[in-house]
Amino acid sequence: MIKPLMLLALTAFALQAHGKVDAVQAARLGQDLTPLGAERAGNTAGTIPQWSGGITTPPAGYSVGMHHLDPFAGDEVLFTINQQNLDQYRAQLPVGTQMLIEKNPNYYVQVYPTRRSAAAPQRIYDATRQNAERGELISAGNGVQGVTAGIPFPLPQNGLEAIWNHIMRYRGEQLHSVVNHAAVLSSGNYTLVKRERDVYFVYGREGMTQQDLNNTLFYYKYRVVAPSALSGSSLAVQETLDQVLALRKAWRFSRGERRVRRLPMLAYDSLQPDTSGMATADVVDAYNGAPDRYEWNLLGKQEMLVPYNSYKVHQKGIPYSDILQEKTLNPELLRHELHRVWVVEADLRIGHSHPYAKRRFYLDEDSWQILAVDLYDKNGDLIALQESHPINYYDSLTFASTLETIYDFKDSRYFVDGLDNNEPMYDFNVTLNPRDFTPQALRREGN
Repeated sequence: MIKPLMLLALTAFALQAHGKVDAVQAARLGQDLTPLGAERAGNTAGTIPQWSGGITTPPAGYSVGMHHLDPFAGDEVLFTINQQNLDQYRAQLPVGTQMLIEKNPNYYVQVYPTRRSAAAPQRIYDATRQNAERGELISAGNGVQGVTAGIPFPLPQNGLEAIWNHIMRYRGEQLHSVVNHAAVLSSGNYTLVKRERDVYFVYGREGMTQQDLNNTLFYYKYRVVAPSALSGSSLAVQETLDQVLALRKAWRFSRGERRVRRLPMLAYDSLQPDTSGMATADVVDAYNGAPDRYEWNLLGKQEMLVPYNSYKVHQKGIPYSDILQEKTLNPELLRHELHRVWVVEADLRIGHSHPYAKRRFYLDEDSWQILAVDLYDKNGDLIALQESHPINYYDSLTFASTLETIYDFKDSRYFVDGLDNNEPMYDFNVTLNPRDFTPQALRREGN
């Protein structure tokens, strides 16, 4: 339970039912608040510093195409949390992180100095300032209008607005990547599945207009490269903004059938392929898709120990076997810091089904990236933990996860996505076009 005294007052923002705030509140952006709505100042204890713009230039020695050098490699561990001292830190840890430590005697959390590294392009800051007075929830919260770039609700008044901030945050304009995922079984066995991925972002694209947006967030495509038994299969997705108005469109090319099929549903609790049943469609990027099956409650803000500046596990050349240990990721390669996070609870609405009847999200105040999620079943039991391990991709001013994990507490196994240590680094300058994400494109590429 979050203690009321630990919450920051929300009443100052509760000016309207949905979205827009007045000019006085909006003027705080870039002043006592950061351009994306976080508190600029540090905390009174001095354990969270002031935000001073984040990382806006690469560190010395970096060039585009490299794995991102760790700008904080010289930081020393402040303290380590394990089973012996867990009780001292429970109030600052997600419940799922606490259980991860409780269930795994060899797991620990290394806490480093807090570095507020998140940054975005100036045009995203400018758009966010406009959004504060223009952005509105529509369609009972299932859509957003009045925005084409930037954070739609930098002064959130409810849980729906906060989760839309995550869904619509800036992640560049296009992206090509080669990454691996693995379902690590309780025995420690796993098979790496390698995919080439392309993303063409529509929302947030420079010069975008409301008419051009056409209810589209982005286009996404992947092609399986390995293992050989799966290689050649591919998937294309056209991600809509209001998915109740128009469902996302998805097509899959099967190498065996050599044909493209429209998927009737790739959303909510439908399972992702090749994940051993551990990953539903809506856990990609910590949460995605329509929010209509949940009631969303904004609980406030709290100082929490969460994954952050995860450059150590991102570095080039680390064998995947060094990262993927039995039961958990290798804790020696992970970094946690103390940050203020927005806490949002989502409760499954009556009449809907999902393995996760309740979710508690922890959203970074500086970037709106979800950093951790506690996942509960219909009996109220904590059954899983999601974590996003983010870095500032400073060559594109994008703050996003380099690894995403789901720990399944019932079966003592976990799923991890984003392993790229031995692959070419992300290309944020790749040339892409919406026509690259059609069923016709899948068919051409599969032949």
